[in-house]
Amino acid sequence: MAVLEVCNIKKNFSKLQVLKGIDFSLEEGEVLAIIGSSGSGKTTLLRCLNFLEIPDEGAIKVNGNVVYDAHREKRYTDSEIRQNRLNFGLVFQQFNLFPQYNVHRNLTMAAELLEAKSLKGAARQEKLAEINKRADELLQKVGLSEKAESYPVELSGGQQQRVAIARALMLSPNILCFDEPTSALDPELTGEVLRVIDELRQDNRTMVVVTHEMEFARKVATKVIFMADGVIEEEGTPEEVFAHPKSLKLQSFLLSSLEKF
Repeated sequence: MAVLEVCNIKKNFSKLQVLKGIDFSLEEGEVLAIIGSSGSGKTTLLRCLNFLEIPDEGAIKVNGNVVYDAHREKRYTDSEIRQNRLNFGLVFQQFNLFPQYNVHRNLTMAAELLEAKSLKGAARQEKLAEINKRADELLQKVGLSEKAESYPVELSGGQQQRVAIARALMLSPNILCFDEPTSALDPELTGEVLRVIDELRQDNRTMVVVTHEMEFARKVATKVIFMADGVIEEEGTPEEVFAHPKSLKLQSFLLSSLEKF
């Protein structure tokens, strides 16, 4: 059974049709890289998966369960949207860390609100200890144990993005999503973030990565989607997409990408 099934997702902003019917599926442990020019609909698709935008058409399934269906008779409540969103962890371009909290608190805050808020006494203390332990383990995973008490302003861009990745993992999402995770980083900091994502792939994490890093997509992804004008213009394995592109639009995009470097 597919971990993620996306069926005929469409999204309009006023009269502008940004997504025109997107279909794909992912098996457990697959890494999907979504590439394409600015304005192709990549980020809007990712935001629809995370319910930061609500699709106008289509359906989304996670582990066979429908988490969104545009044709459902009853409108989704805010509570249902928040619950369905927990299937996905999202790492933003600009990190979006809370500047007033240290690194460790950035990781634990959401988990405490969701998992420990309703507990009392010993049960609450036990859950808080579990959350703190999970945060410590994830900071070690991304190589930042020594920065637990630091504040975001004291970190490099690469370190902030690694904290953001650890935070996204705190609630154990079924699918981890990245929106251009290195676009706000200097070239010398990009490698440390890409290495963490590669390690997550080796841990059999299911991931969707919107990226402009063609070499990363080629090496790490198991599946690549090229979007253009709100549709999937071409998809396949990295070998098929990068070495044997069929679409003229994809050929032009790859040539343009190569010319930038």
